[in-house]
Amino acid sequence: MQTGFYFDQTRCTGCSACMVACKDWNDIAPGPEKWMRLVYTEKGQFPALFVGYLAVPCYHCISPVCVPACPVDAIQKRPEDGIVVVDQEACMGKEGCGSKCLKACPYDAPQFGPEPEAKMTKCDFCLERWMEGKLPVCVEACPTRAFDTGSWDDLKAKYGEITEAEGFTYSARTKPAVIFKPKKAG
Repeated sequence: MQTGFYFDQTRCTGCSACMVACKDWNDIAPGPEKWMRLVYTEKGQFPALFVGYLAVPCYHCISPVCVPACPVDAIQKRPEDGIVVVDQEACMGKEGCGSKCLKACPYDAPQFGPEPEAKMTKCDFCLERWMEGKLPVCVEACPTRAFDTGSWDDLKAKYGEITEAEGFTYSARTKPAVIFKPKKAG
């Protein structure tokens, strides 16, 4: 089975509630490490102006390139749900392996803190919450309900199979587990 995200770009207002909830829930220190990011896109000129946002967590790819990039197998894809997780004890740290997982991922999902010995961290789909039948905090925190999650097959049946959105480039190699309702520019 594969778990994935649905993101309705037409609903996102860029409020950052998903980012704040993620940092708070996962106790991520202020600074460069962000397991959830928002990409802002602005095009055109007034009055024909386009503004859109793209939420960028780890997309828990169907064929994640970060898994084989890790020289010590610290990154694994769970067979029961497709969620990509990190074994912190096994990780060599950014200095030890040269950040191979970060360099491999087209979505910059693997994150390292600023300290030299920092170990790789990333969105884990709020695994402990997910195992309790709860939504990831980014989904729960969104005031406009721009997110949904579930099994990949259920998401496709409910929302279709659109894998393109403003600010996003689909990787046929990694097959990110995300479906969009894109906001159309112009």
